[in-house]
Amino acid sequence: MCFKNRRMFLVRIGGLFLAFLSAIGNVTMFSVNSIVSGIMPPYYLKQIVQQAIQIGYFSLPVVGMTALFAGMAMTLQCFSGFSELTAENAIPSVVMVAMTRELGPVLTALMVAGRLGASMTAEIGTMRVTEQIDALTTLSVNSYKYLVFPRILTGTILLPFLVFIDDVIGILGGYIVGVYYLNFNAANYIHNTFASMKMWDVGSGLIKGAVFGFWICLMGCYHGYFSKGGAEGVGRSTTNSVVSSSIMILLLDCVLTFVLF
Repeated sequence: MCFKNRRMFLVRIGGLFLAFLSAIGNVTMFSVNSIVSGIMPPYYLKQIVQQAIQIGYFSLPVVGMTALFAGMAMTLQCFSGFSELTAENAIPSVVMVAMTRELGPVLTALMVAGRLGASMTAEIGTMRVTEQIDALTTLSVNSYKYLVFPRILTGTILLPFLVFIDDVIGILGGYIVGVYYLNFNAANYIHNTFASMKMWDVGSGLIKGAVFGFWICLMGCYHGYFSKGGAEGVGRSTTNSVVSSSIMILLLDCVLTFVLF
């Protein structure tokens, strides 16, 4: 009996491992097919522009609000700790480095994943269960080129811009709290912020933004493209898209931090 239980345990572990490898292979093939088909003409510029507006313009409010509050909270937390060490002058530098290296890319990616990844999955998943993607194939339209590639391209390009805006607004939020609430000298705060700024800090955050943008759009399109089971299946795919994007954002952030620094 004990041997049988051990055997069943090993079978389940093996099944999970094989399912994991199968999922990696499916995602890899999906991304390769999307990129290869997308770089070949014809190009759907209208789709690219529409996705650029959706990803870039309509994400600005939520990204800006998140960055502003994060910068404010970061400054308050730093002050509560640094004041005990009489190191208040280091607060502008810490806020700047934290926003550009970590908080800016990660918060932007998580907010975009929640807003945009779910939207992509729901839209493409609805097209799948209502057979609109099959209709595109019948009309000799490459669904990878028409639906997937514009989203991946615009997400990869525009996420770094959103990260940069997030950095600026987050540092501005820290400045507002530091100067108007904690009574820092405005000139000294600005000087300390820019004195410690390094281009690589900003550049590393933009690199992370591009990687996160690619992954968010890839997961949104992948889970939507292979949705099944009607409305319930689309809802399940949407949940899987947001969860997988969020977890991988944190994992990729850790890996990229090791590589870049």
